[in-house]
Amino acid sequence: MKKILVANRGEIAIRVMKTAQKMGIKTVAVYSTIDRNAPHVKFADEAVWIGEAPSNQSYLLGDKIIEVAKKLGVDAIHPGYGFLSENADFAEKAEQNNIVFIGPKSKAIHIMGSKLAAKEAVKQYDIPMVPGLDEAITDIAEAKKVAAQIGFPILIKASAGGGGKGMRVVENEAEFESQMNRAISEALNAFGDGSVFIEKYVASPRHIEIQIMADSHGTILYLFERECSIQRRHQKVVEEAPSSVLTPELRKQMGEAAVLVAKSCDYLGAGTVEFLLDENNNFYFLEMNTRLQVEHPVTELITGLDLVEMQIKVARGEALTIKQEDLKIKGHAMELRVYAEDPLNDFLPSVGHLDVYQLPEGIGIRVDNGFEQGMDIPIYYDPMLAKLITYGGTREEAIEIMINAIDNYLVEGVQTTLPFGKYVMEHDAFRSGNFDTHFVKKYYNAASLQKEMEQEAEIAALIALQRYFEDQKIVRLPK
Repeated sequence: MKKILVANRGEIAIRVMKTAQKMGIKTVAVYSTIDRNAPHVKFADEAVWIGEAPSNQSYLLGDKIIEVAKKLGVDAIHPGYGFLSENADFAEKAEQNNIVFIGPKSKAIHIMGSKLAAKEAVKQYDIPMVPGLDEAITDIAEAKKVAAQIGFPILIKASAGGGGKGMRVVENEAEFESQMNRAISEALNAFGDGSVFIEKYVASPRHIEIQIMADSHGTILYLFERECSIQRRHQKVVEEAPSSVLTPELRKQMGEAAVLVAKSCDYLGAGTVEFLLDENNNFYFLEMNTRLQVEHPVTELITGLDLVEMQIKVARGEALTIKQEDLKIKGHAMELRVYAEDPLNDFLPSVGHLDVYQLPEGIGIRVDNGFEQGMDIPIYYDPMLAKLITYGGTREEAIEIMINAIDNYLVEGVQTTLPFGKYVMEHDAFRSGNFDTHFVKKYYNAASLQKEMEQEAEIAALIALQRYFEDQKIVRLPK
């Protein structure tokens, strides 16, 4: 494997290219018009324009990307995450054109891409699942009967969905019909498929995911868990590894269940099996993501492994050289997704110009970044600027390094999730480890963050004033 095309943009494209470079593999970037001066374009050995800014005219053009790959003699395509990473047809077309798709085979993507097909596949392995209906449903009267049998509150979910779209919590029978209609319509708009399914709503869940890696020689490893319970709009913002609530026994049980999920679809490469953990430490299979996850760096830091390097080696047909018993958790890692969003205004996207953009540095700090000072934030893509990751010997140390790193991450021109990240890190519920996916709903309000930010600005101004007076004294000292 001498040349890899990275079918993505931003921080993940650079992240993949760094490992390829380390392995002596040449890289090809693809870019849209608006991204022509982006860091990932400059970082690659070669770069090719593939279309206009909207992703359906550029980064989602699978045929165009394969055409570019063939023209440039590319051996493999790494899809990153998002865009075409979980598109089974794209994986299949790459294979048909003798280009290695760095990811699972198209069959596994197909199965795990549908929540219902995934549930069907893992059924034979006796993996715990949330009580509910394991088939798609569009008939509201029928759905209402099922909901009454399961018992409220229930969750309506789009079968083809993800990212919180087509998902509705229904507290009682009175609001069922309107919420069902909304879920179907949202699923139809987002995925072109209005089928939904119903399951029991787990009241105080934690979102725990297990990283797996599988080779083509029959080995499937689980690389421990990530805690992803700090979310807004059903999407993650803060992740950590390991989880503060898993015992070694529970970790082993969940890890072995994740390996069985991978086995159920003949999985290859890096994947993530997501579970809900209830307040009594019962876990339930949620879904499988058939790609590298945004939050993979926290796993890399606690295991000392490079997941992209492992993906590439597995895609080349190599056998995994480590065994499950060799894997040990060392230290603790935190990740904050730095989105160009306004946490004071319901996390709405904050587009604009990066007047100031300076990254924090230091021991225990890693920034997977895709932007530079002076760039504009495009409105066409996910608003994530970077991932701020910290590592310490203990959870407390990782949190303190994160707070310090946030203070030294300078951004002017757009609002970001940095102040929200600091709010989380300093909150008693988070620090104690006693929190769930309702953290934002329970504890966060924009007014308290605003107050905190104003107090910090006041303190900073007083320190600056004090320094000014001290400097003046030095200037006036007689020679």
